[in-house]
Amino acid sequence: MSEILLLNNRYQLQSQIGSGGMAVVYHAKDLMLERPVAIKILRADYSQDPAFRERFRQEAKAAANLTHPNIVTVHDFGLDQQHLFIVMEQVPGYSLKDLIDKRGRFTTNQAIPLIVQACAGIGYAHRAGLVHCDIKPHNMLVTPDQRLKVTDFGIARAMASIQPGERSEVVWGSPQYFSPEQAAGSAPSPASDVYGLGVILYELLTGQLPFEAQSSTELAQLHREVSPKPPRQINPAISPELERILLKVLAKEPSARYRTADQLGRVLITFTENPPPTSQVRSQPPIRRSQPQPHPSPQTQYQPPPQNTSTAFATKNTPPPQNSTQIDWITTGLGLVALLAVGGLAPFLLWVYYTINRLQ
Repeated sequence: MSEILLLNNRYQLQSQIGSGGMAVVYHAKDLMLERPVAIKILRADYSQDPAFRERFRQEAKAAANLTHPNIVTVHDFGLDQQHLFIVMEQVPGYSLKDLIDKRGRFTTNQAIPLIVQACAGIGYAHRAGLVHCDIKPHNMLVTPDQRLKVTDFGIARAMASIQPGERSEVVWGSPQYFSPEQAAGSAPSPASDVYGLGVILYELLTGQLPFEAQSSTELAQLHREVSPKPPRQINPAISPELERILLKVLAKEPSARYRTADQLGRVLITFTENPPPTSQVRSQPPIRRSQPQPHPSPQTQYQPPPQNTSTAFATKNTPPPQNSTQIDWITTGLGLVALLAVGGLAPFLLWVYYTINRLQ
């Protein structure tokens, strides 16, 4: 495809971004609107299949109707020089897979906001009646300001129109991320996309995939029959509550998972807004407090009170107990002074009384 420089007399190819067995992606310029775009050109053997061409047109048209901040916008699609192509917005940054390869394990605070954004975009597509079918970090782009955008809606479904004998690993995407029902050959559903999101979240938090094998056939069997290793065994910083959410997402039966990406997104948002106490103090050493013991020893149960009672009560801001036989000399003295003062006024009051009577 290196000889292709201009598509439909409108899109000028500039440089190659990436390539795979299915397509090659280019930086390009829309000469009509004078804006940068990204163009994915599919392999010629796919483009020559009439059934695939029609399915690709239908899926690309549906994807072009998706307008969401977490979905890569599809501007155009077509066939030129025997090559199907799709024109998308050019997103600065890297794929999520590139970031995983670069960083390794993500913290909870780094991983969950990215997955919540993916849930928002994919959930919007679910509400529009579209299933992505090929959820993987390769199809998620992250901008420098941490905005995540999902791409390649509909391409995997278009690939399903190719006859079974012509299917390959490339057609079905990366087997590390597909759901048990997809591994069994069943039609994917929104819950299948949720499973893919769970695999990505597992990879972000642990730095490794839940299943790895030498062949796609073995991977398919693992997805269908084997439970993933609990993520907290790999990364103890994951809270028990988050592990419970993650293992539910990776359930074998679609009905046991969250049904849509929207539902998973709401659960993760609630988790971040109201983290369980265990996730806040899990890494701290246990605090020593005087707690009741279920079976205290006699020494603990009947230990006499401390001799310095004033120190024992000070921790509760309570005054020390007073001795009931001790005389409060200050209070007594003040009372005597008051009594003498009142008694000393008595003669003066009598003198005033008699003087007034004589004057009358």
